[in-house]
This record gives sequence, structure tokens and C-alpha cells, in this order.
Amino acid sequence: MWIKRGREKPIRNRHPWIYSGAISQAEKAADGDLVRVVDHKGRFLARGYWNSQSQIQARILSWRDEAIDEAWWRRALSRAASLRAIRCVENGVDSENAAYRLLNAENDFVPGLIIDRYADWYVLQALTRYIDNQKPAIAAALADVTGARNIYERSDVEARKREGLQPAVGLLKGGPLPDVVEIDEEARFLVDIQRGQKTGFYLDQRDNRRLLGELVRRRCEESRDQARLLNVFSYSGGFALAAGNFDRLHSVNVDASRPALELAERNFQLNGYDESAHGETVEFIQADAFDYLRYCARERELFDFVVLDPPKLAQRKSQAQRAARGYKDLNLSAFKLVKAGGYLMSFSCSGAVSRKLFRKIVFGALADSGRGAQVIGQLSAASDHPVALSFPEGDYLKGLLLRVF
Repeated sequence: MWIKRGREKPIRNRHPWIYSGAISQAEKAADGDLVRVVDHKGRFLARGYWNSQSQIQARILSWRDEAIDEAWWRRALSRAASLRAIRCVENGVDSENAAYRLLNAENDFVPGLIIDRYADWYVLQALTRYIDNQKPAIAAALADVTGARNIYERSDVEARKREGLQPAVGLLKGGPLPDVVEIDEEARFLVDIQRGQKTGFYLDQRDNRRLLGELVRRRCEESRDQARLLNVFSYSGGFALAAGNFDRLHSVNVDASRPALELAERNFQLNGYDESAHGETVEFIQADAFDYLRYCARERELFDFVVLDPPKLAQRKSQAQRAARGYKDLNLSAFKLVKAGGYLMSFSCSGAVSRKLFRKIVFGALADSGRGAQVIGQLSAASDHPVALSFPEGDYLKGLLLRVF
């Protein structure tokens, strides 16, 4: 594959994507084939794979002139697993029920591939045609490197459509499939790897859940009054469970999905919540988040903590402005609900919305709310979701921890 004159700089700087406009010629390349990338003079640049159906027509696997074979896959997976082994020990999640992202696509220098571990199950997402073709080889290398006995595929994401692929879900190795998998993350969680959101759980929010738990514990130690938490887009209850304090904290968990809320209820019970013993300190509300936030504002509800963790509102850059309006609407309502001195934890996981734009959106909501706020923390994905320095697009999860006055 030949790159146009003057368009090779991003490749030399190790950005993993090559758009169609940078390519002058792709000789004898079928969709899903490996290609050797050269500049306009034929000098080697990288090795990657090709798909004419995608706007990103080539993705780079190596900047060395090397074979992409079974040994290469073992090296790539071993490198990623080694990093997670170190981080897991540092973060206290080194157990048989540990859960973490083992391989983070472009950020681990394997574009189009995500692998998450949930206890003794590994969940694989193949986002591109080449990776889809390599699933048997990847599963074999994963078992070789990690000893994985159970591997499940959850390649049912929107990104596959842009590669000309249909959703693919099913068992790749091991089994039988459990109804749920139990994991440890300070609290205990049941993960539905077959039907749950993403690959079953929001692993990227682990550090932020822990931070919220610390804030809630501090608040409960400082005051005898019961604290209140509004957990919006709650899914399986992760943030509220991380906060704990069933006797001292009243949590309201809001999600549009009834199955998600039912899983959240099971998670609370798994962690010892008993309505008869703790009182009615946990609520599960099925509702549209936008509507529920406006309702709370009209009713002048107030909370010590509000968490906004919406799904991706912008799939691509063309949707960024529409997403901006959605984020502003959510945050404007949320600012009205936080007690003076309370906290708002607000997130965007839309890669098309930059950190700078997200902060601007939240500031606009603050100005319209008439409140004041301080940025206490800039929030990101957990450490098992590294971001390649040459791939800023990998910094998809951005958040603000705000103290509101």
C-alpha cells in the first residue's frame, strides 16, 4: 500500500489510522488482508491491515518490518497482560474474581481488538474485519498466554457496521455459559457477559467509583444526617454500591432499562443490603434520565452527590453538536439538584467530544444554573485502560468532579 507524498508524517509518528485520502494505491489488497505500507518512494513505513469499506482504510499493527504471525500475537497479548498484572497488584484487584481490561485496542497497539477479563471468563470484541478473521488465532494465543479456559465473543457494537460486518456473539472456547459471572471490586458484582452493556460491565469507571466511595464515607463520618446520592444512568448500580453505607446513605438509581435495574437489585442483595434491616435506603427507578432530572428539579429535590454517567451521545464528529446539547441539558438539571457543598461527578464517554469541549459544555450549564462550582478532579478511565501517547483519540472517557455552591 502506497502513501501519498507528504502524508506519511502521522504514520512515522505512530498514529495507527490511515484514512483513504492519504492512500495513493493499494495493490492486490482484499478487505481484511494484511498490507505492507510504504511511502511514495517505496520506503517501508509500517505493517497493518486493509478494509476498503471503512473510512479508516488501514490500521497499523507494527512499525517494524516483521511477520504478523502466531508469535506476534503471543507477544502482543503478553505485553498487555504484563502491564495489567502490575497494575492489578498495585490496585488491589489481584484475585481469582478480578475484573479488568486485558487489551485496549489501539492503545495497546492492536487496533480493533478489545479483551476484558471477568473472573475466569474472557470477553473478546472484534471491531474490524481483519480482527474478525483472526478470532480463532487470537483465542488460541489468549489461552496460551493467560491460561484462559473460557472465552466469549461480544462483537455486537455499532462500529462493526462501518466495517461492513454484522454483529457476532457466541462462545469461542470453554463453557457452559453462566447466567452471570461474579467479580470483586471492593464491592461484589454480578456481570451479565451475554446481554449486559459493553462487554458486561463498565470496567473503565473503577477508579472513579472508588473515589466516590471515599467522598461518601468522609461525608458520613462528618455528619450525622443521612446523605443522599442520585446515580443517573446507573446500569447495575456500580457507583451506588461503591459508596456503600447502606444505613447512612440513601441512593436513588435511575436507568431506562428494567433488566439493568433488576441486576442492580441483585448486586445490592449480594453485598448485604436488606430493606428490613437497613430501611428503604435504596431506590431503583426506571425512567428516562432527562425527564427524571427535570422532574427532580421541579420538585426541588436535593442530593449530596449526583453522578451523571450517560452512554455515548456522539458516535462520530458530525454528531458532536447534538451531543453537546444533550450533555448541557443533563448537567443544567444536575446543578440544580446538588446541595450547597455537595458534589457532581459528570462524565462523557463520547470520543467525538474532546475534554476541552466537554468542560466548556459543563461550564455553560453551570452559568445557566446560577450556581458556583470548583473543579476538584479531572477524571479519566481506570489504569487498565491506558492511552497511547500517539493516539489521543483513545482518551475517550473524560469526567469532572465538581464541588457545587
